[in-house]
Amino acid sequence: MNLPDVKDADRYVRLYVVNFGDHSAVGFTAEEVAELLDSEANRDVTVYKIYKAYPDGRMELTGVRREVFSLEAGMFFYARSQQAGLADFERLCGLAATTPVPARSKVHFSSDNNGGFVTALIYPAEYDAEVSRWLLDSGYRTEGVVEGGTNVVQRYYDADWLILDRKQLWPQAAIESLHGQALRQAAGKALVR
Repeated sequence: MNLPDVKDADRYVRLYVVNFGDHSAVGFTAEEVAELLDSEANRDVTVYKIYKAYPDGRMELTGVRREVFSLEAGMFFYARSQQAGLADFERLCGLAATTPVPARSKVHFSSDNNGGFVTALIYPAEYDAEVSRWLLDSGYRTEGVVEGGTNVVQRYYDADWLILDRKQLWPQAAIESLHGQALRQAAGKALVR
């Protein structure tokens, strides 16, 4: 895979490289990659995330499975009482109001109708590392058991949880994503942005 010479490579950290086979393009957002992967024309592309960049333009990449862009991941914070669970939910929503979440997310405060409660933070799976880092950096803690991942989200959806409260969280958009024809045109360039 040949990559173009990149100036200011550090601005591409956390963005994506897509190898189309005949060429590679640098600088896609996760939302753009998801849209590209929806096209049958791109069924054979490979995707890499830029996780480190150097002043000389070199970048360290990690491969990303295409399935990740169609999954949801989540963090589930369990509580033994409604009061403790509601406090977890309100603290998480308050955190997102002061320090925006890295990706569009939903938060549910739910009951299992058997004395158990959970604050569920659900987001696109391609942002799993960023959301985990956001929670760690912000010092968000709970007293109960914590689970995370894509399988836990599916288990939550399959179970009979009663949603008592919910909120939609929005990131602070640092880069506006391209869509449709503009995205298809950008995919033909070596540097998307």
